[in-house]
Amino acid sequence: MVVTCHFIDSDWHLNRRVLNFCNVPPPHTGFLIADALQKCFQEWEIENKICSITVDNARSNDVAVRVLKDIFNMRKALFASGKLFHVRCVAHITNLLVQDGLGEISSIVDCVRNGIKYLVASEGRLVKFSEIAKQLQLTSKKLLLDVATRWNSTYMMLAAALEFKGVFPMYSYIDSGFIWLPSDEDWDKVGNVCQLLGVFNQVTNIVSGSDYPTANLFLPEVWRMKEVLATKCKDENEYIKAMAYKMSTKFQKYWGECNLLMSIAAVLDPRNDTILFPYNLSRVGSYHEC
Repeated sequence: MVVTCHFIDSDWHLNRRVLNFCNVPPPHTGFLIADALQKCFQEWEIENKICSITVDNARSNDVAVRVLKDIFNMRKALFASGKLFHVRCVAHITNLLVQDGLGEISSIVDCVRNGIKYLVASEGRLVKFSEIAKQLQLTSKKLLLDVATRWNSTYMMLAAALEFKGVFPMYSYIDSGFIWLPSDEDWDKVGNVCQLLGVFNQVTNIVSGSDYPTANLFLPEVWRMKEVLATKCKDENEYIKAMAYKMSTKFQKYWGECNLLMSIAAVLDPRNDTILFPYNLSRVGSYHEC
C-alpha cells in the first residue's frame, strides 16, 4: 500500500509526497488497512492534520475510512464533523462507469482485441499490416492492444483500430488465419462509442493531473459527464441508450449526492463565478431523464 499526501505550502505551491510504502499482509480487511494508515499518520505526526482521504470504492477501503473517521471524530480532529473526510476517486469511479457501459458492445470489443492480439504476436504480421496501411495512406497511428481492466486503454485501442478499419479485410486476403473482421455496422458502433468515451477520457486526464490542484475541477467535470449521459440516454441508437443507462445507474450510485468538498472547491474557484448557476450542488446525479 502506497500512502501519499498533497498540500499547499506557505508560498501557495502544490506539494505532493510519498509518506510510506506499507506492507499490509492478507487478508486486506478494512480494519488492517485502517491500522496501517493510522500507524503511518502517527509516525509522521500528522494524525491531527488530516482533512480528507481519497480511496477507490473497494469495500475494505470503505470500512477503513469509517474506522478512521470514528477514531478522528472521537479526538475531535476532523473539520465539519468529517463531512469532508471521505472523497471517492473520480478516475476510479469513471472506470467503473465505462466498464459497465462497454458491456453493451463486449462482443465487438473482444473481436477487435483478439484481432490485434493476433497481429501483434508476430512481427511479420505487423509488417504486412503496416504495408497495407501505407498503401491506403494510413500511417499516422499504430495498432494498440489494451489492458482489459483499464477502460481508457480500451478506448484508445478502439479509436486506433477504427482508423484501420479498411485494412483489416484487406489483410485477411493474405492471411487465412486472420478471422476477426468486424462488420461495417460494428465499426459504426465503435465510432459512436468512441465519441461518447472521448468525453470521459478527457475528464479522466483532467482530474488525474499531478502538476496542478484538481479539487476545484471535480464538480465541473462530473457535471459534464452527467450532461453527456443525460443526452445519450435519448440517443437514436439503442445500444448507445442502453450503454448510457447502465453508466447513469452507476453514476447515480456514487454521485447521486454531490460530495461537499467538490462543491466547496468549485465555489471558491473564482473562474467558476459565471458557470456555477446550472449546478444543483446537493444532487449532481439526478437521472429522471433516463
